[in-house]
Amino acid sequence: MPKAYWVAHVTVTDEAAYMKYAALATKAIEAHGGRFLARGGQAIQKEGRAHPRNVVSEFPSLEAANACYESDMYQEALSHARGASERDLVLIEAIE
Repeated sequence: MPKAYWVAHVTVTDEAAYMKYAALATKAIEAHGGRFLARGGQAIQKEGRAHPRNVVSEFPSLEAANACYESDMYQEALSHARGASERDLVLIEAIE
């Protein structure tokens, strides 16, 4: 079964609320076998709309990545990100 990735592009508009999201989201991601490959850090925007924060998380499978997103734990985290950020998120299955 191929791995999967979350790729998120984020503009934070409320730092305090977003930090609550980040703390809870980290726990949810780890609970579903995920790990961060990139979190913030420098980026070079070549095309499309730039966001100052870019995050890549790796999961054991697309099913695990989606289960994390749909989980109560992550949805609680997400409640802090809504209104505190502009986000684009895609879940992508890796090439085997």
